[in-house]
This record gives sequence, C-alpha cells and structure tokens, in this order.
Amino acid sequence: MTAATISATSLLEAVRSLAPDLAARRSEIDAERKLPVDIVERLREIGVYRMGFSSEIGGPGLTSLEQLEVVEALSYGDTATGWCAMIGAATGIYAGYLDEQAIAELMPSQDLITAGLIFPAGRAERTPGGYQLTGRWKFGSAITHADLVIGGAFVTSGGIPEATADGRPVVRLFFMRRDQVTVFDTWDTTGLRGSGSNDYAVEDLFVPEHYSFAFGERKSCSGKLAEPEALARIMPGVPLGTARAALDYVRGLADGKTVPAAGQKWADNYRAQYLLGECEMEYIVARGAVVNTVEALWDALEGNRFAELPPDTRIATALARTHAFRAALRIVSRLCELVGTDSIYRPDPLDIWLRDMNTMARHIIAHDQVIQSTGAFLMGGRPEFPFVVGLG
Repeated sequence: MTAATISATSLLEAVRSLAPDLAARRSEIDAERKLPVDIVERLREIGVYRMGFSSEIGGPGLTSLEQLEVVEALSYGDTATGWCAMIGAATGIYAGYLDEQAIAELMPSQDLITAGLIFPAGRAERTPGGYQLTGRWKFGSAITHADLVIGGAFVTSGGIPEATADGRPVVRLFFMRRDQVTVFDTWDTTGLRGSGSNDYAVEDLFVPEHYSFAFGERKSCSGKLAEPEALARIMPGVPLGTARAALDYVRGLADGKTVPAAGQKWADNYRAQYLLGECEMEYIVARGAVVNTVEALWDALEGNRFAELPPDTRIATALARTHAFRAALRIVSRLCELVGTDSIYRPDPLDIWLRDMNTMARHIIAHDQVIQSTGAFLMGGRPEFPFVVGLG
C-alpha cells in the first residue's frame, strides 16, 4: 500500500480481519518469544508501520485515536503483536524530529520498523560530525524484526557530561540501523513473551549529527504528532484490546458453564453475574476515559504545543492511560477468578492474557510515578516522571 491508499477506516478493517489469525497463533507467538516473520510482513503490507507518519511528510495522517484503535484491534488478536506494532509504528513519530536528509537516508520507505528505548542508558561523546555512542539498553521491544533502532544517551564532551543552563544533563536520542547493534537474548519473561524485548548494545559507534534528535527540537513536522508524548497516547490500545478479548472470550463460555458445587448455570448465579458485570463496567469506564481524553487533547493541540496547554489537559491523558493499564489487569484477573482452575493451563488464552497484563503493568507508564507526577505538577512540586506532563 501507499500512503495515499491508506485511510483510518481501511487500515482498521484490515487489522480487524487479521485478528482471528493472530488469535490462532497466540500460543506459538508466546512460545517462540518473537513475532513470526510472516506476521511482521503482513502488518507491513497492510500499512501498520506507516500509520505514525504525519501528512506533513507524506504519511497517512491518522489521528492519535485512530492509531490507538489499530493497536487495540491487533491486541484483541494477540497482545504481543499489538505491543510490537505500537512500538514499531513510532518510526513516523520520530521522523518529525529529523531533518529531510536523515529521513531520506534512514527511511527510504515509510514501512520500516523502529525498536528501542528512549530513556538514556548510554553515553554519546561529541566528535566532529556527530557522536561516538556507547551503551546497553533494555526492553528493545520489536527488535527481533526491526529495521531501525533508537537509544537514549547522555551527551559528553571530552568525557565530561554536558548540562543545560538550568543544570540538567543533556540527553539526546540516536538512530541506528539494526545491523549496527548487538542483540542479547535476554527476554525470557512471564508475559509479553512474543514482544522479543531483548537487550541491545553498541560500542563506540559513530552516529552522524543528523541521526540524533531531542524531543524539544521539531524539524520536519510541526503538527499534533510532533509532541514528546505522541507515542504514549496510543499505548492504552494494548491493554484495552486485551481486556476486550478476554471479556468476549469469557462471555462466549457462559452458556456452557455451571457452578460445580451447586450445578447452577452461570446465567442464574449471582457471583457470575456480578463478576462479569463488574468487569464490563471497568472496561467501559476505562476505555471511555482514554477515548475522551485523547480526543480532547487532539482538539486542544490545534495551534498549540503540549507544554503550553492548561495543567488539567496535560494530566488527563496520562491518568486515563495509567488507569487503563491497571483496569485491564483487574479485569483479566477477575475473569480468571470467575473461570477458575481452567484458566491456569497453558492452552487457555486467559493464562496468556493474565501473564501479558501482569508484565505490561510493570511498565513505567502504569507506575505510581505517573500519578505522583500529575499531583506534583498540579501543586508545584517535583514530578518523579516529568515526561508525562511535558516537562524535562
């Protein structure tokens, strides 16, 4: 597909049609600890990885909510696939911080996949024309099938860390080609196993100046996707898609289920009725909050930068996002409680969903620091994770 042929509607229809195939291969993906090549190429072919490119640079120009719905639909089929798609499709978002030369050299196609960790786990020594980069990063989701890799690093000059005028360390992000990094097979985890989120490293790698960027320096784009938290906006699609899949699965079991001790049908059992109703309530509230805040933020960014928005607007998507991760974990946990011991066996999808959600909920985006940071921001205190409110 070309950007001109991709619309939010056509892309969403394509990924929804793929979801049953992903569900059929969920156990395979979990066991192999990476996405199969044919699935990666199918996602590439239908245009998933280009969805983050703004129309300013010839992309399809999907809104954040439209991208979130694509991730949600993929996660409905398989959580790890949705997670990898969300990470890999950030190529277009990052492109807005590069100049035209870097985009032409690094991204000759908008269907390239980017993996990597933005937090600084490396050192970048300034050198003529660029930087000598050394570091080892964790959580390289999608790196098993990526074309490009990014890594955050502290900048040094003459071995001395550089600092901003207000004393903060200078941090930049660096683009590398996948064949320039060493990948370590470290991703043997409880959940999200199929994401292949291995460690990766480089040693004294020269990175040209124009392959590096900082979120405060927009170059090729100036629109609503050229903001530091643009990728974070679509992250809730993964837990929400997973929770919806689990809910639909358990609802499908209900007709044939009875309470073993009493022989009573689920449909007539108060506990089953209550638990399922409670889970639906949690899902409706969590998804509604995400959709409403993402839409409101998109509208508020018309002609404005994220850091210029009112405080309540800046914290809303962060809180709704964290709540979505936590609510999805509660939903899947409660559904496992309802289904009982059948849910603990590996062939049961509830086992994978619960493990995936437990692992996902350990991501910093779902941590207490997000909530603390929003409260601190509102009261003029020191946020522990300032990124989520557009600081630092």
